[in-house]
Amino acid sequence: MLQRGGWRLGSAEMTAADFLGTLPVERRLALAYAPPRAKGLWLGLFALDARLGTIVRGASEPMLTQIKLAWWRDELARPQAQRRRGEPLLELLDQWGDDAACLAALVDGWEMLLGDVLLDHAAAGQYADERARACLGLAGRLGVPGNAISSAARGWALADLHLVLAEPAKYEWPRVKLPREMRPLQVLYGLAAHNRGAGPLIPGPIAGLRAVRLGLLGI
Repeated sequence: MLQRGGWRLGSAEMTAADFLGTLPVERRLALAYAPPRAKGLWLGLFALDARLGTIVRGASEPMLTQIKLAWWRDELARPQAQRRRGEPLLELLDQWGDDAACLAALVDGWEMLLGDVLLDHAAAGQYADERARACLGLAGRLGVPGNAISSAARGWALADLHLVLAEPAKYEWPRVKLPREMRPLQVLYGLAAHNRGAGPLIPGPIAGLRAVRLGLLGI
């Protein structure tokens, strides 16, 4: 429940700023250009992806990490009314309703990264496919056409993996134009396409200005 700028969770309150603080700077910038009806859904997707990344990157015991990922997969698969209460991020995802089940694709994608120091193209491609599935689920929740969303989401995912790929990802980086509700993805893909996935999305102030242009104009 949104209350005075925050989600009231029992005796605790988490504001949007608390979740935003878990995100990389490029996602915070991208989220600023989401239209109001899409902003909360994007925040949920970004925050879940960030949480899963923290779980996988901090893995020291593979079995324990598998259990944590399985917990998220199981909870996302439950109807909204049957999900456990008390986990702030899970309650943030209430706005997804039963469609939160499509976000289990993020769990499957991050699971691909367990135990790999340098990923091959096959593993990276599967990870990118799962992030694309989650973004398509968001488009479905908003009722917008899914054209080009998979391509954009895959490019963004591959760019995120540039530090752990055995060699740079091979991708064609097609020009895409997404619906206004998908503007955060337009921003992230545009930043990734500019350097063809070969480095950080915002390496300096010029890239920040590029993000603003993408956010305002979509190009």
